[in-house]
Amino acid sequence: MNTQAQKLKEIVNKNDIQHNTLKTKVLAISSGKGGVGKSMLAANIASSLVSKGYKVGIFDASIGLANLDIMFNVKTKKNLLNVLKSECDLKDIVVEIEKNLLLIPGESGSEIFNFESQTIYSKLIEASDFLDTLDYFIIDTGSGIGNNVQTFIEHADEVIVVTIPDPSAITDAYALIKVTSSLNENLNLIVNNTENEKEGRFIYERIRKVADNNLQTPLFLNFLGSIDHSRIISKSLKLRHLFIKTHSNSIASYQLNEIVDNLILQLEHQAPLKKRKNSFGLFFKRLIENI
Repeated sequence: MNTQAQKLKEIVNKNDIQHNTLKTKVLAISSGKGGVGKSMLAANIASSLVSKGYKVGIFDASIGLANLDIMFNVKTKKNLLNVLKSECDLKDIVVEIEKNLLLIPGESGSEIFNFESQTIYSKLIEASDFLDTLDYFIIDTGSGIGNNVQTFIEHADEVIVVTIPDPSAITDAYALIKVTSSLNENLNLIVNNTENEKEGRFIYERIRKVADNNLQTPLFLNFLGSIDHSRIISKSLKLRHLFIKTHSNSIASYQLNEIVDNLILQLEHQAPLKKRKNSFGLFFKRLIENI
């Protein structure tokens, strides 16, 4: 084990003593390709959870292509890159979107690629204590099946894959699910931009059928629901609004809240079996142990 990895483990082990009874649930939201509405759904899911009484943090982990600050319509003077360059602490870049909703903004430039994963995790661990009171920590990962995406997926409590009714998007979603199924058994699917719920379930069944015919081990994939194509969503994106807040009585908002309710039920059903004792620091411990 190299010196840096050993140092990271020492930091996290120290955090374990202080935070080993906290129960932050970590959700990784990903997609096989870009342009399917992953970040839009991540932001609205976070806001929906807050409206249901939970304290939520959301981390823009789309390395080099971060855009959650745009989704939330907030201006960020500093982001993860500034933390990595030791210009500030993690707590200095956190943005309070609303009460009980915190954003850790990522970096949308290429400079962040100069930093190794170990450095990124180290900076997050060193200042993670103040996030340990969260009920949910949402990671908006990058698209595809890159190493960073796989690392977050492997150690999340639940993985949510987002796709749309486009053949290439479905193919890429299946590729991601195929890889993910060997890393994390807690898989969920959301189909965005559908004509109706029937189409969303059809796509889910299609992916399940292909998986059953090609994967050696059974695929446990939960269908959280679908979001119909809506002008409200398109308009909200252009205006940088969350449709779950500005159009709370819309069909899209109803469908999203139903998805979130299904997710909560899924987590409550599995939590007693896993006996979770996770904190934000413990999540990164699971990452560091695999360096």
